[in-house]
Amino acid sequence: MRINVLQHTPNEGPGAIKAWAEDRDNKVYVYHPETFGIFPKADETDMLVVLGGPMSPGDDLPWLEEERQLIKDCLKQHLPILGICLGAQQIAICLGSSVHPAAHKEVGWAPVYKQNDAIAGLPDKLLALHWHQDMFEMPAESHLLYSSDLLANQGFLVNGNVIGLQFHLETLADNVREIVINDGAYAESGNDLHQTPAEILAQPLPSANKRAIYTMLDYLSVH
Repeated sequence: MRINVLQHTPNEGPGAIKAWAEDRDNKVYVYHPETFGIFPKADETDMLVVLGGPMSPGDDLPWLEEERQLIKDCLKQHLPILGICLGAQQIAICLGSSVHPAAHKEVGWAPVYKQNDAIAGLPDKLLALHWHQDMFEMPAESHLLYSSDLLANQGFLVNGNVIGLQFHLETLADNVREIVINDGAYAESGNDLHQTPAEILAQPLPSANKRAIYTMLDYLSVH
């Protein structure tokens, strides 16, 4: 299986998603659209992963629209798609929904709570990394997967082949360090989780997160 990954910023890589692909003997191809402006085609994609980033879907960046066209092409072919943070927001827009600033800015570690059993094997509660202020509205005919204390719309499942997550499960320990040392200032202003960069770094990485993202990817790979 060819896993095409769209990475929007240097400090938010595929992490455990790449580890899953390697464990399952799949090949990962990482594209950097903001840097190089290059995208894969839907016809050369077996699974599409759209990662997070500091930009918003409404920003005046031409490649964001090109990315949405790729997502739409993959949706038409019923390909498995996983979106994280910005990636989930991009997918939501492609499914006719909207993205706007949330009432609360979440930066740091906070629990998310499972809202249904559409994907077997996911835990009822996860301690996830959050790094956002924008939020998506739920796409039509989607299942709400997870909610947090500050934001109801934390994850969705559509048609059995599309998952969008507002939070991060893909981050491994080195990914968390890379995010914080490069973008830690984002946590220091208006953060409703009230965590400093040092406190975010001090939190041990929950082992359940890697298992959960593996469960989601295994689900997508057979649907």
